[in-house]
Amino acid sequence: MKYIRNKSNAVIAAVLTISVILSACGSMNGTDRSDGSNDGTDQSAALSDNEMSYNYDTPIDRSEDIRADEAVDTVDTEDMADVEEAVNTEDTSETEETVSTGDAADTEDTAESGDTVAEASPAKNREGFYSEEISDELFDRMKRGNTYKDDCIVPREDLRYLLVLHKDKEGNTHQGEMVVHKLIAEDVLEIFEELYDAGYPIERMVLPDNYFADDETMMRDNNSSCFNFRFISHTNKISKHGLGMAVDINTLYNPYHKTVTNEDGTTEEVIEPATGKPYLDRTQDFDYKIEKGDLCYRLFIEKGFEWGGEWQDRKDYQHFELPTDITEKYSAMYSYYHTSSPTGSPQSTISVSIFPI
Repeated sequence: MKYIRNKSNAVIAAVLTISVILSACGSMNGTDRSDGSNDGTDQSAALSDNEMSYNYDTPIDRSEDIRADEAVDTVDTEDMADVEEAVNTEDTSETEETVSTGDAADTEDTAESGDTVAEASPAKNREGFYSEEISDELFDRMKRGNTYKDDCIVPREDLRYLLVLHKDKEGNTHQGEMVVHKLIAEDVLEIFEELYDAGYPIERMVLPDNYFADDETMMRDNNSSCFNFRFISHTNKISKHGLGMAVDINTLYNPYHKTVTNEDGTTEEVIEPATGKPYLDRTQDFDYKIEKGDLCYRLFIEKGFEWGGEWQDRKDYQHFELPTDITEKYSAMYSYYHTSSPTGSPQSTISVSIFPI
């Protein structure tokens, strides 16, 4: 993990000063499960406008794939032998004919970032696994799909588009996609390579834009994802998913659960997705289950992530995130620059002077 935990006293003082300025920043959107807060935002109207309205009282018909036209294709079964051979031998010409990579070629046309922060070393040249900057076409897709919202203050230049291979429980290979913060891009790419090589099952991995960034719908469809911009409810802090520094895996079978005490003293259960309730009993054996000590857990922990399944006040079995001491500095950094910029537009050059990576 290529980040620096220990900052100078002057930098810490700067961060404290920054926090005073943050009140001007952003609206309060979405649910941030890392803080256990939920503002109950109703997405149904927005989904209806995009012809993707769902009734949360009934399970999704999972016999059909609800991914949008831009979703990345499944690798044909008859081509599997060629794909496996190409991945293992780095035979790029053969794999390019085997795996459909969607918009991958277009992502090479990226905007100049002007960011002088030290970049992670390039990802290994392995067919089916790529880390790329956000292309104009992909950026438009993210804005239409609502993951990069109008109030987003995370610079586009600080995000990366990952293309990876993954296998479902039947062993079928799929081309997956995910947007993450550049700070974790290389590590996450390596994690998915190892999961793929081991045959660790991940059912679905498309961008949240295919669900108009609606968490409940996406989780019910067992979609794995990362970046989806939002502020923590009732604060001006960016959530960890809003930063692209938290990853959710096999969401339906690894739900979020918390018992909430209301003002009148009564309690109620919060389960996300609601259809994940049968999978709260972690003594059961079922497909796509994440357990402490399994390969997925070990790989993320080795890279410095924390697992929501180990939290005491709530459980988020699908969720891996960077520690708060890291994410809060980035949230403060982006908020500071947003309130200080004459245009209010996010840029990543501020990270050079305040938080060198």
